[in-house]
Amino acid sequence: MPEGHSVHRIARQFARNFVGRAVQAASPQGRFADGAAVLSGRTPTAARAVGKQMFLEFDEEVWLRVHLGLYGAWDFAGEILVDSTIASANGRMGQTNQRGTDLATPVDAPVFDDAGENSLTSIGAPRRTRVHVRMSEQTKALEPSAADDADNGGVPEDEWPPPVVGQVRLRLLTDVTCADLRGPTACVIETPQQVAAVMARLGPDPLVGDPVENEERFVAAVRGRNVAIGQLLMDQAVVSGIGNVYRAEMLFRANLDPHTPGRAIPEEIVRGLWRDWVALLRIGVETGQMMTMDGLEGDAWRKAMAHRDDRHWVYHRAGLPCRVCGTEIVLEEMQARKLYWCPNCQR
Repeated sequence: MPEGHSVHRIARQFARNFVGRAVQAASPQGRFADGAAVLSGRTPTAARAVGKQMFLEFDEEVWLRVHLGLYGAWDFAGEILVDSTIASANGRMGQTNQRGTDLATPVDAPVFDDAGENSLTSIGAPRRTRVHVRMSEQTKALEPSAADDADNGGVPEDEWPPPVVGQVRLRLLTDVTCADLRGPTACVIETPQQVAAVMARLGPDPLVGDPVENEERFVAAVRGRNVAIGQLLMDQAVVSGIGNVYRAEMLFRANLDPHTPGRAIPEEIVRGLWRDWVALLRIGVETGQMMTMDGLEGDAWRKAMAHRDDRHWVYHRAGLPCRVCGTEIVLEEMQARKLYWCPNCQR
């Protein structure tokens, strides 16, 4: 499931590419036809993320709320702001992108995924002539090739809007940019009151609201519960945005046994957890990766960005020796979710 950094990055893409531009909306799949009809012709005025949910505000106080859940993702195409991480993810945002970011590849060079598609788009989305990479205030266009027309079944390279491929719940389209939403848990039209009610139920997000108030809310929520800290960190009413990866890594970094009840953890350690989450989330938003190992530089940093196995302390390392003490990393289930931890360091 996408964790908080991904959703903040998605909101940032909408703010850069859609806010202030009228959109046409459609539901090719048909499951969101009524909602798309409400949005079509309106102009997005703000894009916000809280934890794992995104809220896109339109004129006349109409809101779109999207929760990607386990399978949801946005595919961006056309004229889009692209960095190395988005390029490596084939223009798709919302998945954890544990596949990594290849920082050795220039952002304006053709890169192909396993299906042979251009990595700046998803299958069926605008091809190279329609993808513009804006970096350092310069616009660069990728050149087409004869093979592209052949691979595209003879469809002209300049076709716009791009053909719909797969089960697209919602398509938002400006004159130059396209966003396709697939597989969300929630995709709903809401009033300002409904949005406020959803946000009120969510725990604090380091990138939303007052920093001091957020920390106090987190400390009170954790220390007031006789529930394992490994469960509390995944409770979106306690803290927004943390999933399996950040949960495992934060507990290791704090040397905390995942089974320790929240109320049994000293206040200074709980505050340390929150501050670590603040730092890790900012890194995740800026890099596009859940980078949880400190002190990496040069080749070590590039390697960690490209490969999950080189950027985490315990996540997905079941049966391997702890990077610190050599003890075998344990994998267990906690509330039907995988939990990785070191029984020696975390006690």
